[in-house]
Amino acid sequence: MGVFLDARVSINSNQPGFPGTPLSSTPELFGIIGLQTQNVANPIVILHGTVGILGDIGDTFRIEIVRGATYAPANVIYTLEGAVSEDSNTDNKSFVAADLNAPASLQTIYSSFISGVSTSIRNGPETFVGTASSPD
Repeated sequence: MGVFLDARVSINSNQPGFPGTPLSSTPELFGIIGLQTQNVANPIVILHGTVGILGDIGDTFRIEIVRGATYAPANVIYTLEGAVSEDSNTDNKSFVAADLNAPASLQTIYSSFISGVSTSIRNGPETFVGTASSPD
């Protein structure tokens, strides 16, 4: 049975309408957390969140979870590609990811990024949550 190590939450926006920022083709940060993994070997790390997107049906976007504080394609551990499916309403997209190769360290930083068609808007809410536990 695993042992709970840590849980963290990053809430960039807790309601619809904010931040109201257009998507960009360049990945933009919407959440960052530091999980205290206490040097446990192969911790179980579960990451999840939600992003509200307002755009035209079919507008594409990409959510990427990165191990580290800055965006680097080599550090991406999860990618969700999707399209807006609701016209004229905020379309909330949720994701669940796991880092199956998390390092043994005191703390591991995870960041969530979004990119996409510039006609779409990050319309909130925006949340990013992580939980770490030991494998046994």
